[in-house]
This record gives sequence, C-alpha cells and structure tokens, in this order.
Amino acid sequence: MSADKTLFILVSFCIFVGIVFSLSLPVFTNLYFGYNEFHFFIRQFSVGMLSILIMWSLSQLNADKSLTIIAFGIFFICLFLMGIMHYLPESMVTSAGGAKRWIRLPGFSFAPVEFFKIGFVYFLAWSFARKLDEKKKSLKEEIKLIFPYVAVFILVVYLIAVMQNDLGQVIVLAVTLAVMLLFAGTSKRLFMLTVIGAIIVFIVAVFTSEHRILRIKIWWGTIQNMVLSILPDGIAKALRVENAPEPYQISYSLNAIKHGGLFGQGIGAGSFKLGFLSEVHTDFVLAGIAEEIGFFGVLVITAAIFLIVYRIFRISNRSENRVYYLFSLGMGLLIVFSFLMNAYGITSLTPIKGIAVPFISYGGSSILALSVGIGMVLMISKKAKL
Repeated sequence: MSADKTLFILVSFCIFVGIVFSLSLPVFTNLYFGYNEFHFFIRQFSVGMLSILIMWSLSQLNADKSLTIIAFGIFFICLFLMGIMHYLPESMVTSAGGAKRWIRLPGFSFAPVEFFKIGFVYFLAWSFARKLDEKKKSLKEEIKLIFPYVAVFILVVYLIAVMQNDLGQVIVLAVTLAVMLLFAGTSKRLFMLTVIGAIIVFIVAVFTSEHRILRIKIWWGTIQNMVLSILPDGIAKALRVENAPEPYQISYSLNAIKHGGLFGQGIGAGSFKLGFLSEVHTDFVLAGIAEEIGFFGVLVITAAIFLIVYRIFRISNRSENRVYYLFSLGMGLLIVFSFLMNAYGITSLTPIKGIAVPFISYGGSSILALSVGIGMVLMISKKAKL
C-alpha cells in the first residue's frame, strides 16, 4: 500500500505558504538588522525543501522495522541534549529570554525541544499500548499505573518550563498527554484529575515567574473591560487590574487582522509588519498573513491545517496496531493544539505563549521536527486500511 498522498500534499502546501510569507513579512527586520532582503526567504526555502524531502523519504520506510528505532533515537538524543544545554558554553548555544534554547552547529542552530516532542509522543504511545487497556479499574489502580508517567513529565516540566523558560511547550505536551491517556483506556475520572493537576502546575509556574505574571497582566488588560462589564460591580471591582501594561503587540495584531478585512491588502502590501509587529514572521505570522490576504486567505490556511489533522486522525482510527493508533493521535493533537494556542493568542482570547504556527511560522527546527513526525505518520498510513 502507498502512503497517504493527500496528507503529504496538504503539509507541502502549508510549507510553501510559510516560504512565500518568509519573503513578504520580515522586510522591516531585514532593514533593521542589515540583512539581505532574501535572508529569511533563503533559509525558509532551504528548510522547507529539506522537510518535504524528509517526509517523502520517511514515508518510503517500513513502519514495523524503522519507526521504533527512529522515534526512540530522537527521544533519547534530544532528552540528553536538553539536559546538557544549560551547562554548555555561550559559544555553543543561543539564548532567548535568558534561557538557552538552541544549540549552534556549523551553519545553523536547532532547538532540541521541537524534536523531543515527537519522540516523547511516541514514547507515550509505545508505553501506553503495553501498560494500559480498556479493562475497568479503580481510580487508585489507575493512579498507580500512571505514576511513572507523572514522574517523567515532571522531569520534562523541569527541562522545558524551568531550564528553558518555555511554558507554552509544556502546556501543549500536558494537554496531549491527558487526551492520549483518555484514548489509551483510562477513565474520565482520571482524565479530569489529570487536567486539574495540569492547571495547578500551570498556576504555580505562572505565579513563580515575574515574566509570566506580566504576560498574564498584559492579556488581562486587553480583555478586562469586556469581561468585567457583564459581572456585578463588586466582583468587577475586585478583579480589575489598574494601570495594566499596554498590550501593544496584541493591539497591533488585532489592528492588522482588522486592516486585512475579507480579502487583504495584497501580498507584500501589509503595513503593520513595518516595525509594529516585531515578530510578524514567527509568533504573529497569522496576523501578518491576515493583513495581506484577508479573512478568506486565513480561512484557507486554517482549513488546510484542520484537514491535515483530520487525515492524521483518520490514519490513527484505522490503524490496528495500538502504538501506531496512539502515536498518530498524539501527532494530530500536537498540531491542532499548537495552532489553536497561536491563533487564540494573537486574537487575545488567551495569553501569548510563543508557540509557532505548524509548518508556516519562520523557524527551521519546528518545521523539520513536524516533518519528521508527519513522515512517521505517512509510514503508518501504509499499514492503515484507508
């Protein structure tokens, strides 16, 4: 059987969209830093072509022979790299927000956490398929079964949220873990307990970091008037934050989306990318795209992302092997949660978390890692009864 060609084409389309806007959106950044006008385009084009080649190459392999070796290789290598990154000299790592997130190699840098997510999802799928089943168990028995995973996840939280100051990635992995547990056969009671535990960890992580508290205040400052207007005066007064920081980036993001209207200003004709949205080709890429190709253009991109997720879930649902079923499910969850977190962030529905738009945001590590994951799903699709 052949791999899922529709999934391959949809992912390739999204990668090409990212390549096009890597030429259009970072014009101010090129000028500000004195880069060549094709600086970001050349890099995104090179990574995009390599990613498509990797997807195709992996899709040709036999999942029964190659999948476990590739996935565990990625998992353990990236776990090791994430553990030692903090201790590497400055010449070997690139920092962001005071945290070391990228390892420098000749000619490029890469973020191990992006690849680790793929290996971690496979590790969960492989382990859940062996440890969990549909048999009815008491809550105590279920907690005992998942305790080792909680311990592993605490390590992941430390390596990513603490060492790399990247709570967004932890949130995506936490929600993915909770949903995979539910589909692996655990009860809804345990699912709710897992969600409550994740919320507690999130609250602790936020209130132990001044940077995260500031982000929450900026977000709340954007929406508090709308929310508090429907609450009783006493409650509204208690919840109101006076002198909240000005949410400049969110305001520019919303104005860029509004300026784009239904059909956009035209590719290359956006104005909010000219020094207003400072990360318009990365975190705010959807806002930049919305200004240039409008609501309907973003609707097409959104439809493509959700069709990708649908195809992955279809492969998952039709896989008889439980490891393949759970891994494909986890990959689909990673993509949809990442997309929604970014989309909700730029529209002020949730705080901004710095999560890339899958396949489209500028950044080699994210695109390459997801392409490896999609290549593995394409391997599995040859075994599924599509």
